[in-house]
Amino acid sequence: MAHRIITQVVVTGARVFGRAFAEAYKQASATSKYAAQAQKGNTTSASTFASSGLTLDEACRILNVKPPQGGQTDLQQTTERFKKLFDMNDPKKGGSFYLQSKILRARERIEMEVREAERKASAEKELSEGWKPKVYKDR
Repeated sequence: MAHRIITQVVVTGARVFGRAFAEAYKQASATSKYAAQAQKGNTTSASTFASSGLTLDEACRILNVKPPQGGQTDLQQTTERFKKLFDMNDPKKGGSFYLQSKILRARERIEMEVREAERKASAEKELSEGWKPKVYKDR
């Protein structure tokens, strides 16, 4: 009888350890993939993923909005979806704090993508037109 219990404990422990090992391997593989992108020079993709934990596609699926095309998106629609989903998942109303945090991170990720595209566009505009400082005259 004791050998059955010991065998069950060992088998269950092996299953748990195996699953944890497989999950850790998947995570390490994904991290190395993004690190390789960062070394190739695609630093924005790797750093934005690392900072928020979400890809742009995941963020758009969470909020059910279209991905920004060329850095342009309807931020008003994104904000409306965010507010609705955030309020629906309020823990005081029986919602989930985890889902609320995912919704918040999704909104931040989309806004970060739009800001990055606007920054690049303004830098390109400045390069094409040249730098024109504002001059203020004293009276």
